[in-house]
Amino acid sequence: METKERVRILKTEVLSDDWYVLRKVTFDFQRRDGAWQRQSRETYDRGNGATILLRDRKTGNVLLTRQFRMPAFVNGHDGMLIETPGGLLDDATPEERIRAEVEEETGYRVHHVEKIFEAFMSPGSVTEKLYFYIGDYDGSMRVSDGGGVEEEGEEIETIEVPLQTAMQMIERGEIMDGKTIMLLQYAALNARSGE
Repeated sequence: METKERVRILKTEVLSDDWYVLRKVTFDFQRRDGAWQRQSRETYDRGNGATILLRDRKTGNVLLTRQFRMPAFVNGHDGMLIETPGGLLDDATPEERIRAEVEEETGYRVHHVEKIFEAFMSPGSVTEKLYFYIGDYDGSMRVSDGGGVEEEGEEIETIEVPLQTAMQMIERGEIMDGKTIMLLQYAALNARSGE
């Protein structure tokens, strides 16, 4: 039996429609023993997104960003997260969006990007699916200072470090962003396998 045959949505309420959309969904779910159970869950819909790890194959460096994140701040972090560039799709294809985000955030215009996988990052409450990319960069691709879009409240710093240093930053708790850790681990694993 397909999952969609085990779910009966009874009611969807919009709880907030400000920055993104928070909904409460009441539904019946058919358990494996055949019994139907009434449940309700809140879903936060912010759209799907894309992220990329930029690497310089000649130097072994990766290019990351640092910016303020309020949700991390209110959870006890200083809020300045080191991340891979990325953003919401906003009706663009994942590849179009990631190219635009890289240029906005870092100032680099990348030529070739490779999709490596897709993942739900917080499926218990957030609808967002991320498209993960890897791409090459070097100094000749720099077309602007980057820094993000000021009108969107962005103030983004770029950080260039060797891949090994980035891995150590994960161990020291300096890099705590899930998507960034996933991409760095992908790069480290593939560097060892001779990619």
